[in-house]
Amino acid sequence: MADKADEEKAWREIKYSKKFAHALRGLYVLWVTTKTSHLVTYMVASIAVVILGFYFHVSSFEWIALVFSIGFVLVSEAFNTAIEIDIDLTSPEYHPYARDTKDAAAAAVLLSTFVAVVVGLIVFLPKIL
Repeated sequence: MADKADEEKAWREIKYSKKFAHALRGLYVLWVTTKTSHLVTYMVASIAVVILGFYFHVSSFEWIALVFSIGFVLVSEAFNTAIEIDIDLTSPEYHPYARDTKDAAAAAVLLSTFVAVVVGLIVFLPKIL
């Protein structure tokens, strides 16, 4: 009986390790797919925000807001990239629904970026002025 439990545990560990490997590959795909695009801009902006955070000695709550804002933009970009890859695969020819889907995904990135800028202004503007 213990052997079966050990086998199931080993199978789950392999399964989780493969999932982790696939997730790392997804990060690589995201980087390769978008490195000439917006991801580099987001990473540079994120580094600038972190540097400003240390310079202005932001509070723990402000750090949480900044980190979540950065993550929100990066996750939005990841979903946008995944949607664009899927649409390119499933609809290689032009179709208005494909265009609308890509536009809606891009709008999500735009909205998340807008929210991140607002959070940055709320955190840093009082410290600058």
